[in-house]
Amino acid sequence: MSTITTRDGTSIFYKDQGSGQAVVFCHGWPLSADAWDAQMLFLGQNGFRVIAHDRRSHGRSSQTWDGNTMDQYADDLDELLDKLDITGAVLVGHSTGGGEVAHYIGRHGTSRVAKVVLIGAVPPLMLKTENNPGGLPIEVFDGIRKGLADNRAQFYKDLAMPFYGYNRDGAKLSEGIRDSFWLQGMMGGHKGQYDCVREFSEVDYTQDLKRIDVPTLIVHGDDDQIVPIGASALMSSEIVKGATLKIYEGAPHGLAQTHQDRLNADLLAFLRG
Repeated sequence: MSTITTRDGTSIFYKDQGSGQAVVFCHGWPLSADAWDAQMLFLGQNGFRVIAHDRRSHGRSSQTWDGNTMDQYADDLDELLDKLDITGAVLVGHSTGGGEVAHYIGRHGTSRVAKVVLIGAVPPLMLKTENNPGGLPIEVFDGIRKGLADNRAQFYKDLAMPFYGYNRDGAKLSEGIRDSFWLQGMMGGHKGQYDCVREFSEVDYTQDLKRIDVPTLIVHGDDDQIVPIGASALMSSEIVKGATLKIYEGAPHGLAQTHQDRLNADLLAFLRG
């Protein structure tokens, strides 16, 4: 068990394996570093140092009552990179982790960063507003909060279905992946995961995206039922200067598992390119 202790006394769990250029992974909600197992194994076997942490109140990190904000998540990531003395890193973020990567750069810049990958990421803004008509109404996120408060265990069992597209006709359901999703979700802290809903839905990452000044790959499934592509990747790819957009036809939100081989190959090509 490798951990760092942040300035506010929070224990952040992380995995640090392999050698070579560092690839640092930021996971989606409500998951943990384990969501990146397939990518870490593959890239580690191909000559990269792979690092993934459990966001505070997720996985094996401290379950904090306060501080479950994107500002704090970004600062925790900064402390991790600093304590591991990471430079020239590739930051890879999925879903909420994509917001974490963007906000880290918005707050701390790219002095430690060589490249960025955003996968099914929430930026620029998931919430429907007057200036963001393509977003989702607040009632969607209020419903998530209610599901967590009423019966978190059942909510996560149900959420895994659209997360991986298992609710689509002809989809091949993996009970193992569904169980892993539930287990990772239940490992985290209830209050922190509840608070995190606001951070992935109501935080505007537009200015953070504008600060990204390194090569960026954006990957998104066009059948993402959790983070619709129109209000996320299609917009982010226009905001981040020189970004490369790859759209996976028919892919769901959890494409790192359902399209593992394709994503791994695309990541490797981008890292070596």
